[in-house]
Amino acid sequence: MADTQQAQFSIEKIYVKDLSLEVPNAPQVFLQRDQPEVQVQLHTEGSGVDEGVFQCLLTVTVTAKLGDKTMFLVEAAQGGIFQIRNVPQQDLEPILSIACPNILFPYVRETISDTINRAGFPPVLLAPVNFEALYQQRLEQVAQQPAAPLQ
Repeated sequence: MADTQQAQFSIEKIYVKDLSLEVPNAPQVFLQRDQPEVQVQLHTEGSGVDEGVFQCLLTVTVTAKLGDKTMFLVEAAQGGIFQIRNVPQQDLEPILSIACPNILFPYVRETISDTINRAGFPPVLLAPVNFEALYQQRLEQVAQQPAAPLQ
């Protein structure tokens, strides 16, 4: 009889790996009453740490600008260590690109909002993110890239 082991997934640790805040135009920026343009960038990355143990990083960068002046820039890298065992190799990338960032997002959302608030600005609440759609977009972009010529 083949020994079929059940897939295992558990959260070992959730932590802030990196946090950065810049308010380059303080204190003048606090005298502005106009609404800034807010841009949000996301980046996910997963890697193996040990046998059956993986790290996922979700990095969020929020930049608020008023014209050409930056009001604030906050970047937070939320990390998670996950135990993932008895999962087929082809399923590992979707887990690290979709499931793990979904778990980390509420934490990084709170970190970003709290940091912006502590900097003296109204908190920015990040909208929910569909990590599955982002993963599918990334797969489509990779599929559309021409293959590198052999040399």
